[in-house]
Amino acid sequence: MNLRSIPRCAGLAAALGTALVTTALTVPAAQAARTSDPAATAANLARTLGSRTAGAYLDHATHRLVVTVTNEADARTVRAAGAVPLTVVRDGARLRHDTGTLDRTARVPGTAWFVDPRTDQVVVSIDQSVTGARLAKINKAVAALGDAVAVHHVAGRFRPLISGGDAIYGGGYRCSVGFNVQDGSGNAYFLTAGHCGNDASSWTDDSGQPAGDTIDSRFPGTDYAIVQYTGWADHSSDVDLYDGSTQPITQAGDAYVGEWVRRSGSTSGVHGGTVNGLDATVNYSEGTVYGLIDTDVCAEPGDSGGSLFDGSTAVGLTSGGSGDCSSGGETFFQPVTAALDAYGVSIG
Repeated sequence: MNLRSIPRCAGLAAALGTALVTTALTVPAAQAARTSDPAATAANLARTLGSRTAGAYLDHATHRLVVTVTNEADARTVRAAGAVPLTVVRDGARLRHDTGTLDRTARVPGTAWFVDPRTDQVVVSIDQSVTGARLAKINKAVAALGDAVAVHHVAGRFRPLISGGDAIYGGGYRCSVGFNVQDGSGNAYFLTAGHCGNDASSWTDDSGQPAGDTIDSRFPGTDYAIVQYTGWADHSSDVDLYDGSTQPITQAGDAYVGEWVRRSGSTSGVHGGTVNGLDATVNYSEGTVYGLIDTDVCAEPGDSGGSLFDGSTAVGLTSGGSGDCSSGGETFFQPVTAALDAYGVSIG
């Protein structure tokens, strides 16, 4: 069993996860120099601008980081950092207020929302299980927020991506390993999804040999778990690419909107896509999870807990979503830096 691993590093762009922006005014790319590290630049500007910025995203046409502002002084700050300022209507405080309103008035299973820094709107996703009174409830909440909200209807149903089968399995379910970690004493663990950890106190590998025992799992609210190794396993710092090769992982970081990422999981292998939003809220039937990464990367049952990564950077753990890898879908990921911080673990 090839169990993937990462070292720990500081979070990067989580501060922009609650933000949303508008495309009200474009700025020629020539006005800003390219930034070599979009995530770090976004995080630094988020700290500097605070709630005055509604967020940031990577413009794929220009390959530049776009940061939203509400005044010219902040626009100058953004340009000085090598990014492109974009004047917006709604700042971060307004959009965080709107997502908070949805959390109070529209929390029904089968819905999700996140702040989209490319449209200056909160994007609300509604799966096909939401009908009748529940649909009326979410429609009423969305209507009250006006054009600050865009609604997206999703085929399928939002659910944690857990399944019976092989790979790592326990309690009659199959999940996927995310990343290998260790504590300060050198004890070896791996991270996976919290809803997986809730279902099994011990895990075996795909050959039936003991893999590890669940030490802690957190779901709902968040969605991560830590499993301590009890049997032999390869603890190398890489991700299985399911083609006979692996991707070395050298650091962990937070996602940014527009980032191209890949996911590795035991059901569907490796698939890629784009980060659509940060700090997403998803309402599974099992409970609500906050602070997730929203993507258009496909995933299937059994991929839960698997690795989300960008090159050599570990980004997230597969939580759940809708669709499959034939028709596509919307998939949510637990930021890996939150799990690393919670458990105080890293790669040695």
